[in-house]
Amino acid sequence: MSAIFNQAYRRYVSTTLANYAKIEGYSAVSGAHEEGSYKLWKKLTYFLAFPAIALCGINCLLAHQKEKEEHHRPPFVKYDFLRIRTKRFPWGDGNHSFFHNPHTNALPDGYEDEH
Repeated sequence: MSAIFNQAYRRYVSTTLANYAKIEGYSAVSGAHEEGSYKLWKKLTYFLAFPAIALCGINCLLAHQKEKEEHHRPPFVKYDFLRIRTKRFPWGDGNHSFFHNPHTNALPDGYEDEH
């Protein structure tokens, strides 16, 4: 049964490729282009790509603002396997990471503003 499907697939691919070979005109790999084809791409860039980028940026900004309003930090739970300090950090008091945020990053004892 699979031999029949395999043969049909091969016949379909060979006839399809033969039909594509008969197409006349400019090819994307030939280096030849129609006159003024750059105008199409210029219009697509200005009227499709740039507005799409702007809409995606606005969507991300609004989603970030909504998330920021709804964000609540999780309660601190002191686990033995988290926030292990075997060596002091070489900056500051040695307990805070380099990009420490007191609202979101807990120290081994808990959040700073809860003490």
